[in-house]
Amino acid sequence: MRPQILTPLFADLKELDGIGPRLQKLLKRLLAPTARQGEAKIVDLLFHFPSSVIDRRARPKIAEAVPGQIATIRVEVAEHNAPPRGQRRIPYRVICSDETGSLELVFFHANAAYLEKQLPVGQTRIVSGRIEDYGGRLQMPHPDHVLEEAELDTLPLIEPIYPLTAGLSGKVARKAATQAVARLADLPEWQDAAWLSKQNWSSFLDAVHAVHAPQSEADLLPTSPARLRLSFDELLANQLALALVRRRLKKIAGRVTNGDGIVRQKILESLPFELTHSQTHVMGEIEADMAEPARMLRLLQGDVGSGKTVVALLAMAIAIEAGSQAALMAPTELLARQHLKTLSEFGEKTGIRVALLTGREKGKQRGEILDALGRGEIDILIGTHALFQEGVEFKDLALAVIDEQHRFGVHQRLALQAKSGAGGTDILVMTATPIPRTLLLTHYGDMEVSKLLEKPAGRKPVATRAMPVERLGDIMDRLDVAIGNGAQAYWVCPLVEESDVLDATAAEERFAALKARFGENVALVHGQMSGGEKDTAMQAFAEGEVSILVATTVIEVGVDVPNATIMVIEHAERFGLAQLHQLRGRVGRGSGQSACILLYKPPLTETARARLNALRETEDGFKIAEEDLRLRGGGEVLGTRQSGMPEFRVAALPRDEELLSAARDDARLILNKDPELSEKRGKALRVLLYLFERDEAIRLLKAG
Repeated sequence: MRPQILTPLFADLKELDGIGPRLQKLLKRLLAPTARQGEAKIVDLLFHFPSSVIDRRARPKIAEAVPGQIATIRVEVAEHNAPPRGQRRIPYRVICSDETGSLELVFFHANAAYLEKQLPVGQTRIVSGRIEDYGGRLQMPHPDHVLEEAELDTLPLIEPIYPLTAGLSGKVARKAATQAVARLADLPEWQDAAWLSKQNWSSFLDAVHAVHAPQSEADLLPTSPARLRLSFDELLANQLALALVRRRLKKIAGRVTNGDGIVRQKILESLPFELTHSQTHVMGEIEADMAEPARMLRLLQGDVGSGKTVVALLAMAIAIEAGSQAALMAPTELLARQHLKTLSEFGEKTGIRVALLTGREKGKQRGEILDALGRGEIDILIGTHALFQEGVEFKDLALAVIDEQHRFGVHQRLALQAKSGAGGTDILVMTATPIPRTLLLTHYGDMEVSKLLEKPAGRKPVATRAMPVERLGDIMDRLDVAIGNGAQAYWVCPLVEESDVLDATAAEERFAALKARFGENVALVHGQMSGGEKDTAMQAFAEGEVSILVATTVIEVGVDVPNATIMVIEHAERFGLAQLHQLRGRVGRGSGQSACILLYKPPLTETARARLNALRETEDGFKIAEEDLRLRGGGEVLGTRQSGMPEFRVAALPRDEELLSAARDDARLILNKDPELSEKRGKALRVLLYLFERDEAIRLLKAG
């Protein structure tokens, strides 16, 4: 149960004064990107920080007021000038004065009765807002504050400005944030006293107050003491939760899976190449893990084309040699079918029985697959996340391989392991997106990590060039020549904001243009097509029936056509660095020379230029990942924004890398000293875990 001291923070937003259904909806939209469980709550306002401040301390006389500045002025209301009836475009003016001059308060689409009540003629008022000069007359359009003199103390002299969403005013956001902060109690201190003193940090409560009531712009900087304290709290919650997950996974009884090597030998004999040194080394790590009684939870990182699929197959062969089963889960149906094609070829040579289960297998066909699976007549079941839905029962699942699921959170990994029943299933997660070290710590701290650092022998670097979109005609001409010589090409169309429909339109338009030039030699794949249509187009390209495949980023992951040697990426400036690298990795998979053309629309932003330059300078995915993190930040790099895997709300990587290392060390020390978090600091740390919504971790503590 969440501690009672936190209950006021986890209430619904509608419990705040002045927040009805409409404002609640707007606040939820504003807070949704960082709300951990998807549903925004009052606690999310605590971590929604001001982005700037307005300084209202300037108190000039009217004659001293400077146009363009914010001023707070004591005035006397002289007269109201309403616009002529029916002329809504003319503003409502209230003429005010002091002993030095006059000031017009200007209101568009005004409510006359409301203004007459707020600014009665002959009365003194305090007005605060931006001063403007209009034809030599001083004006203050729509003052931010109009107060009676007695209310002057309520005017925020340094006013925080919050990021907003369409339809939500700054006033409402401020009022909501103020109420959220007021609900925060003085929580028990979870940080080590000596560490706090060394950093010169205040309590959590004071830090939150300092961020929401800044005294200057400096208080809002990520390097301010209050912000650093809150970033460290969040990173400590993250590292502690991962350490608890890891400990729990190590405690859960696994199984010893040893093979006799016969199936692996058959696979190795059927390969047209030798394993790289990296592949042999990683296989040794996996074999050792599977032979241990504890469960394996290993992340296999390998750049595009480094040979992860072969490693996965050899790992699954160990399970098969031991008389058990393996599962291979792919993120898309397209990729699952490709894995089926690849593994079936090995199956024919080695006697491995392979089957496929996606959302498309229905009725009798599905029933037959499930029956065979339950009887142990399928050695490797390939599929999408449908593999782990109810009703899919393995006879004895020893190893689950998850391909390209850097979008999988910790809970999914736990749920997946639960599928294995009493026997305990080893898990191998593979990604072709090299993950920077800081992100490995924050998102995969519960896993062991293996890396494939070499590419198979005989692969040449892909020649990468950036060209402005005006050179489209030249590219078409070069494509014509290459295709005449038997080459195949991908043509990737741009992402159009976040809309699949718009992406599909862009792809269809390019498809029509290429078809006009190259005839029936062009195929199209995009996210709006049915699975069958995509497969047909991919099949035609893979088998060389068409030479050009126009696609959206559905081909980013895992499509393997060794004969394809040209990759054109249109509007390359719109893609992230890691994504461009992934797309480039679709070519250069055979022994021929390949090319990648990055078509961009000038002028380029600094970031886009840095991205395209980085891609031209290196093919090392690990270097590219670090650069991508530097340019874009953690949530973007891992794709977590699209996946429900939370980005940090306060901390940011790589900026807070030093804090992350300290949090990791602290989490380790804490659990060595107080493994059940039952001592005074341990109990306070439980509050921290609940506050940052790492409830999973507390459940693991209770489960022992």
